[in-house]
Amino acid sequence: MARKYFGTDGIRGLANGDKLTPELAMRVGMAAGLKFVRGDHRNRVVIGKDTRRSGYMIENALAAGFTAVGMDVYFLGPMPTPAVAMLTRSLRADLGVMISASHNPFEDNGIKLFRPDGYKLSDEVEHEIEDLIDGDIYRQLEQGRDIGRAHRDEAAQTRYIEFAKRTLPKNIDLTGLRIVIDCANGAGYKVAPVALWELGAEVFAIGVEPDGFNINDKVGSTAPEALRAKVREVRADIGIALDGDADRVIIVDETGEVVDGDQLMAVIAQSWHARGMLKGDGIVATVMSNLGLERYLTTLGLQLNRTQVGDRYVLESMRANGFNVGGEQSGHIIMSDYTTTGDGLIAALQLLSVVKEAGIRVSDVCRRFERVPQKLTSVRYKTGKPLEHKLVVQVIAEGRDRLGKDGRLVIRESGTEPVVRVMAESDDAGLVDAVVDQIATTIKQVA
Repeated sequence: MARKYFGTDGIRGLANGDKLTPELAMRVGMAAGLKFVRGDHRNRVVIGKDTRRSGYMIENALAAGFTAVGMDVYFLGPMPTPAVAMLTRSLRADLGVMISASHNPFEDNGIKLFRPDGYKLSDEVEHEIEDLIDGDIYRQLEQGRDIGRAHRDEAAQTRYIEFAKRTLPKNIDLTGLRIVIDCANGAGYKVAPVALWELGAEVFAIGVEPDGFNINDKVGSTAPEALRAKVREVRADIGIALDGDADRVIIVDETGEVVDGDQLMAVIAQSWHARGMLKGDGIVATVMSNLGLERYLTTLGLQLNRTQVGDRYVLESMRANGFNVGGEQSGHIIMSDYTTTGDGLIAALQLLSVVKEAGIRVSDVCRRFERVPQKLTSVRYKTGKPLEHKLVVQVIAEGRDRLGKDGRLVIRESGTEPVVRVMAESDDAGLVDAVVDQIATTIKQVA
């Protein structure tokens, strides 16, 4: 059954648009609170947010809902999504909430919910919360002494910084490294530069002046040009770009070249494998990860377990099959020994530990494999189901035959807009272009 409010990553939309309003946020607080009230102790919920102006509105509306059903609220302030997940566990909270729309523009916002163990909610639980939201929820509110209270947790940032620092091997610090950190004017703008500085690095921070409107605006992991320029300007050893809620990371090496999540996963996989830390004899990645990563892992005797696109599917596969490293080409890296979701800062620290231990340049560390030529095209269509059209089916089949067993073709429909994404890769770059262009042209002709 389709969900009314929740999407693939919580509730997200235009703040004060058709869906994400203060009234909905309050009812989410009531409904989720009722679902996770348990035992006779003072039930508590932690709430973090990024730096969007609308976060104040949603934060207070959620707090009204949670306190109305008897939950005590702990405001964490601007805080990365993975920090909220970690603090939910650390503070023994009954529920965690992150207010963010990740890499979306400032007009959007969202609500992500975490279970007491720090994992995101299942589809089944989200359905139950939706039923409560649309039900006669006001009959279930608390009164008198049972109404909850709200607190501001002033120590939350320090807790997360210390947690992140402890993920480095004990004998390694960052002394001698010149690091540019781009926090996207988002949730990591306070904690990430401090953590790097306390570990001994010389830190140059950009994207750390949020005004409520400039999150992800020409900064962050989706816009690395500012970071590349700053790395060259200050002759830094490395640049690190987080996204709006700091669960993704993109690296820029000392030459200003961008290093994507595939190369980062390769570094972490090899390092953890060498130290006997890697579980499952491989890692998990999506169908979009480059074939070069798969070939590199094979040389190490490791496997690449592929899933459909989305960090939730990566995590599901990791938990089901015993892997402890997984991620996406976009830089969403999950290391389940430390976190229950992607953590951009901790992923960057794993890379930095390899750089320090090896004593070589970032460009040398992060070139574990040559990327196989890959092309991705998004084709917008007007009506119908173009992937079911006989001409499209035929041209897709022909494309797979042309690429052969040494190439890959991935066709997928967007879950949020009328778009088909066509991706192909092969050692023959010209063949990749031809296959993708032919499929895209055919979809446009029939839809």
